[in-house]
Amino acid sequence: MTKTTILAVAIAALAGSAHAQEAQPNGINIGGTVRVNYGIKFYDDESKDKGGDFDFDIAAIKFNGKLDDFGLSAEYRFTSDTDYIKTGYGYYDINDDIQIQLGITQVPFGNRGFISNSFWFGLPYYLGFEDDSDVGIKALFTNGNWNTDLGFFKNPEYGPEENKRYATDLYTGTINGTDYYNEETNQLNLRQTYTMQYGGGSTTLGGSLMWGQIYNSETDDNGDRYAIAAHVDSSFNGWNVQLQALQYEFDAENQAGVDNNKIGVSVVSWQYEVAAKGQVYSFNLAKTFPTSWGSIKVYNDFGYMTPDVDDSSFDNSAQNVTGAAFSAGPVYIMADLILGKNMTFSTEKDDHIGLAEAGDGWDERININFGYYF
Repeated sequence: MTKTTILAVAIAALAGSAHAQEAQPNGINIGGTVRVNYGIKFYDDESKDKGGDFDFDIAAIKFNGKLDDFGLSAEYRFTSDTDYIKTGYGYYDINDDIQIQLGITQVPFGNRGFISNSFWFGLPYYLGFEDDSDVGIKALFTNGNWNTDLGFFKNPEYGPEENKRYATDLYTGTINGTDYYNEETNQLNLRQTYTMQYGGGSTTLGGSLMWGQIYNSETDDNGDRYAIAAHVDSSFNGWNVQLQALQYEFDAENQAGVDNNKIGVSVVSWQYEVAAKGQVYSFNLAKTFPTSWGSIKVYNDFGYMTPDVDDSSFDNSAQNVTGAAFSAGPVYIMADLILGKNMTFSTEKDDHIGLAEAGDGWDERININFGYYF
C-alpha cells in the first residue's frame, strides 16, 4: 500500500469518526480539508507553453473539541512533498470572558483573523505578520466591545534551519550566497481592539505591538526586533473594508561581512531575503453576494512595502490580488489574479521583498484553488 493510499484511508476514517461525534457536547471533532490547485505564470515561458499546472495542494487533518472547560485545537497538513503542523494547542476557559491557550497558537498581531481575502494572503504574510503561529502561551480577554490578546512566544514551531513551515519566520541557512544564522526567541505580543456594532454591520478598530529577540548562533549574541500596527476592519451590508499600517525592524547581531540592511526568512519550503526595516500598508475591499446555493465574494487586496534602510538601492515592493471566492456547502473555490512588483512568489526576477529591483514593472500570474472541507 502506497503512502498516498494510506493517507487517503486515514482521512476517510477520520472523517467518519468526525461525523459520529458531531452531536456530542463534549468530545473531539475531527475534520479536514482536501485541496487541489491550478496556476499559470505569465512571466514564465514554460508555464505559458503548458497552459499552467494543475496539482495536488494539501490534505489537512483538524482536531477541535472540549471537555468541560478544557479544549483542544490542532491542524496538520500534508503536501505532495512534505508535511507540517499549522497549529496545535490546548486551552482553558477561566470564565466566559477569559481564555488561556498553550502550545502552537496564532500570534496576536494585526487585523483579527486575516489582513487579506484571497488564497494568496496579503503582503504582511510574507514578512511574518499575518496568520503566524509560534510556540508559547496566550491569554484572550473580552470586556464588552473590548478585546485584549496578550502572548509570550518562546520560539517558532520549527527550528531556524527548517523551511517547511506554514507561516514566515527567520531563517538559518544560505540565501543568495549569504550565510544567515538568525532565529526568533522570547517574543511578546499585545493586541487591543474595540468593536462597534450597528445595523447592517460592525467596525473593529485596533492596534498591535510586538517585541522579541533575535539569537545569532554564529556570534552567540542577541539582537532584537519589533513591529507596530494600526488596523481597521469594517463591514456594512455585505461590503468589507480592511486597512492596516505597519512598521517593523529586524536588528540582528550578524557576523562580520553580512549586510544588516537585509535578513533571511523562510516559508512553505522556500527561503528568501527581506529588507530589515520598513513600512507596510494594506488596503482591501470586498463584497459578498448571497446566492441560492451559497455565496460569492469578490475582492481586491493591495499591499505596499517601503524599505527604510541605509541603502539607497533598495526599492519598494507591491502586491495586488483581484479575485472571487465561491462557497457552496463543503466546497470553497478561490480564483485570484496576482500582480507583483519587486515581490517574492509573484515576479520573475525579484525573489525578495524591499531589496533592489531586478525586474521591470509588474508581473502577473493566475491561481485557482479548489477545496473540499469536511
